[in-house]
Amino acid sequence: MTDPRTQATRTSMGVGDAGASGTPAWSGPSGWVFFASIIMFVVGMFNVIYGLAAIFKDEVLGSGGIIVWDVSSWGWIHFILGIVLILTALGLWAGQEWARWAGLVFVTLNAIEMAAYLTVNPFWSFLIITLDIIIIYQLTVRWEQQPA
Repeated sequence: MTDPRTQATRTSMGVGDAGASGTPAWSGPSGWVFFASIIMFVVGMFNVIYGLAAIFKDEVLGSGGIIVWDVSSWGWIHFILGIVLILTALGLWAGQEWARWAGLVFVTLNAIEMAAYLTVNPFWSFLIITLDIIIIYQLTVRWEQQPA
């Protein structure tokens, strides 16, 4: 037998039994999805900041060349991809299924983009690629089916 106070608290938080439609109440993204969205948001912010630095002051980022284009062109790619990652992270926070798949696509693109950026700043690129791999892991292995 459950304590009625505990049950009332759980139901008010959206964690209770089935609602009027017979489906369980949804309580938001799981802890692992929330963790992945936080890391994705941070990586997106890093990309926005790094992109702005590359656009406006590219000489401070390094003297190495990039496989294609110049540093300021890649800055625009960083900036736009950063905005998209931030928006996708917000979608994950809201528990949107599309955000899971969009996150996988955009984080994979971000890792590939950072591999092209290895010649400019190897330590930074390696760090971001590592965070991207953590996000991909959390969105694939740790994704739990959410009740409808």
